Amino acid sequence: MSKMGYCSRARAGELIAAGRVRLNDAVRRDAEAPVRLGQDKIEVDRREIRAAERAYWMLNKPRGVVTTTSDEKGRRTVYDYIAQGRDEGVDWLAPVGRLDKASEGLLLLTNDSEWAARVLDPSAHVAKTYHVQIAALADDALLQALRRGVRHGSDFLRVERVRELRRGERNSWLEIVLIEGKNRQIRRMLEALGIEVSRLVRVAIGGLELGDLAKGKSRQLSAAEKAAVENRRRT
Repeated sequence: MSKMGYCSRARAGELIAAGRVRLNDAVRRDAEAPVRLGQDKIEVDRREIRAAERAYWMLNKPRGVVTTTSDEKGRRTVYDYIAQGRDEGVDWLAPVGRLDKASEGLLLLTNDSEWAARVLDPSAHVAKTYHVQIAALADDALLQALRRGVRHGSDFLRVERVRELRRGERNSWLEIVLIEGKNRQIRRMLEALGIEVSRLVRVAIGGLELGDLAKGKSRQLSAAEKAAVENRRRT
């Protein structure tokens, strides 16, 4: 069902467990039951579902917004900013990776789970580029430490590339490129080095840049932009 762009894998599992899904006119409660896409009939609540048109969106996620479908604390989610997608026939979009609540910038959403998996696969070497404001002045020792990598908990974390963009009297902006991004990787690395992060903005994924998309705004990707995402790295 997720491959057809109808819903997420988690939601499909819930529907199947509830007995709301029929496969070839029989209720199935096994989410792992084999299905021949394009041949078998799948129904939800007695309504046949068909493969949705593939949709690829980008959002400039504001700070303080959570990357989830709903939030028990009542906080705004990324879905509050892509409602227009449903007006254009897009029933379900899933984030491609995550940005934590305090982070902002480029977030991709799609109903094409296979494409999302390719973008997130570390072996694909799709670069994610971030601009990070730190509450310190960067020096060569800090940049070299980020390049060498640091141990945080059970993880060894390192950046692909890093450089200082600009500095003020008490802070610096860094450009950091990751290939294999782990949960809160940049924040964890800088924390291990005793550096506080003031802002963290993702500005590019592969060859796709955030550009002038306003904060909180979203739009569909063009075919060229979709292809640019899968470029191995941003130059």
